[in-house]
Amino acid sequence: METEIDVLIIGGGLAGLTSAIHLSKAGIRVLLIEKSSYPHHKVCGEYVSNEILPYLQSLDADPSILSPTNISKFQFTSTSGKCIETSLPLGGFGISRLAFDEFLYKKAKESGCLVIHDTVTNVVFDKESFNVSTLNSTYKSKMVLGAYGKRAAIDHKLEREFIVKKSPWLAIKAHYHGDFPNDLVALHNFPNGYCGVSKVENNLINICYIVEYRSFKQYKDIAEHQKKVLYQNAYLKNILENSEIQFKAPITISQVSFANKEKVNRHILMIGDTTGLIHPMCGNGMAMAIHSAQICSALLINYFEGKIQSRALLEYQYERQWNTNFKSRIRMGRLLAAILKQEKYADFLINGLMKFPRALPLVIKKTHGKPLIIE
Repeated sequence: METEIDVLIIGGGLAGLTSAIHLSKAGIRVLLIEKSSYPHHKVCGEYVSNEILPYLQSLDADPSILSPTNISKFQFTSTSGKCIETSLPLGGFGISRLAFDEFLYKKAKESGCLVIHDTVTNVVFDKESFNVSTLNSTYKSKMVLGAYGKRAAIDHKLEREFIVKKSPWLAIKAHYHGDFPNDLVALHNFPNGYCGVSKVENNLINICYIVEYRSFKQYKDIAEHQKKVLYQNAYLKNILENSEIQFKAPITISQVSFANKEKVNRHILMIGDTTGLIHPMCGNGMAMAIHSAQICSALLINYFEGKIQSRALLEYQYERQWNTNFKSRIRMGRLLAAILKQEKYADFLINGLMKFPRALPLVIKKTHGKPLIIE
């Protein structure tokens, strides 16, 4: 079977679904292919900066209907016991990917997007259109967006550079019941990793951390690693010891890569995590994914309306706007991650911030954007 559409989106996470809503509302024929059914959990920090709220509201996709937590404070702690807190310049909200993705999925369908659960196996660009193969069918599309997340088998087919390089990072997440402030997102440093903690809807605590695999593999399982390593941070130990896990077991993802990734590959426009990750310690990956969807969707609408005259110009403008909005944020994330990997440097940084507390909000602003207001 061969079906022709305007835009085919590979992946139904935050970026893919947001683009599907935006483009469908503009009258563009959109097909989104997602391998998993909704709802499902994902390894994610689940804190979202308020910078993208105006954009979501413009799409009639205001997440406030999901009763997220309102987050206004940030806390950072080190293994040595130092702690610093500040107000978040814009604030944010806590929402699980389980709820958020399903909400956007329903909005995408309401907007007219066709969603199919299948796995894309190959994408070939030929004569100004794409032939997209899945396990069950073949599709022809004028444009293709890659929104399939951090890594996938299709990356091998596309011969993306990062996919052949081993990454040292392992990410682990679970939801818990326990006592934790609704208005706080916390980052706790521990040897060879760091952990984000914040509340989401239904009074659940999301605990998501990233660790170097060479450190993790010394222990027999996640529980032992937590007790031997994460518990070295007294704040994190207190949270974990006094909280009850709500998953049968934590969920994990390995080979998390923070390497540079192409924004356009074989004329496929990459959005969300598919085009680059900010270190989770910066706590703003979800907002960046949604913002990248807005940039790409707005340019695609201009292209279909004839305001952008060629595919080459579309791709150039997308790369330029992506770099303008995100390149410096990702650079700052890498710098902070490199500093916090070393305990002595982490303590040096936190001591400096304690002496000059006004500097911390400035650091936070470097990993966040301005409110994304759509006229």
